[in-house]
Amino acid sequence: MSPTGNSVNFIPGLELSRRFYTDAVRPLLEKAAPGVPHSAARIGSGSEVLGYDTPRSADHEWGPRLQVFLHHHDVPRHAARITHMLAEHLPKTFLGHPTNFAPTGESRDIRVMRLTDGPVHHRVEVTGTSTWFTDTLGFDPAQGITPADWLAVPGQLLAEVTAGAVFHDGLHTLTPLRRALRWYPHDVWLYVLACQWQRVAQEEAFVGRAGEVGDELGSAVTAARLARDLMRLCLLMDRRYPPYGKWLGTAFARTAAGPRLTPVLTTALAATDWHTRERHLVHAYEIVAHQHNQLGLTDRVDPATRPYHSRPFQVLRADRFAAALTARITDPALKDLPLVGAVDQFVDSTDVLCRPESARTLSHDVRKP
Repeated sequence: MSPTGNSVNFIPGLELSRRFYTDAVRPLLEKAAPGVPHSAARIGSGSEVLGYDTPRSADHEWGPRLQVFLHHHDVPRHAARITHMLAEHLPKTFLGHPTNFAPTGESRDIRVMRLTDGPVHHRVEVTGTSTWFTDTLGFDPAQGITPADWLAVPGQLLAEVTAGAVFHDGLHTLTPLRRALRWYPHDVWLYVLACQWQRVAQEEAFVGRAGEVGDELGSAVTAARLARDLMRLCLLMDRRYPPYGKWLGTAFARTAAGPRLTPVLTTALAATDWHTRERHLVHAYEIVAHQHNQLGLTDRVDPATRPYHSRPFQVLRADRFAAALTARITDPALKDLPLVGAVDQFVDSTDVLCRPESARTLSHDVRKP
């Protein structure tokens, strides 16, 4: 690989893991635990799971890796033996990539592909389905999924468990679980959409108000926040879980509104005065408002912008869209909730959102009567 991270021989991580399972891992599984059913997949964290990996991704936590799932009663019987068999007998390299993962100098928790002469410290995770999903999401979806469960999981984590690829589903459980998590139930979808519109409503007048008092920096920061909220809103409208910041723009570009909205939002963020900034945001608001009406989830809401009360700032009054959506919610568990949304709609801390139990605790606490 060149210093710029380019390589003509780059194999996307999902394809690398698929071939690694088929050619290297599965034959050893059959020797270590003959007749024991399993499922195999590459899901969970990692840019390759979302299909966003590039040669640059190989500098950490990328390579020939996957999960092997066993029945819960087979984990204590066979997992350790399978893990040991793989460590001793996996090839040292696969398609030119080391199968051994070593800690980096900066952190023992982050590993990179490194050649080794000894047993391979591989990244084939051998686990039970229930254990893996509980560790990843904070609950076991096989036991049912409540509205509270949906709202307690960041979109990034839901994207990670529903994207990627299943290579083999001998347990016949992995595919149904991923299908159940593929998208929010209808009323949960209405609720998170309403909460996203509410976020826009709360700040849309501040671009002009900050600019009016000479605070162009504050106006620009608010505009950037609104652009981010509109991008996430478009992803939700497209039934796509919004990823975290690193991949937000990449995912947004693939939405129905992305090609049309990207130049508008880019121009708004490049503006050096609040009048220009507001004008382009107004255009963006109306595009997204039309997108809402095309979904047919509510009666038509007027997509035109208007003055903010008696003040000279042009806004959409996005709360009108939030109200229209909440009026269509019938689930008693959601109907009277405050419009704070899923956990990643009101929490912005990476340290919280990457820890399912922390996210779950905060999500439940914010909805207490």
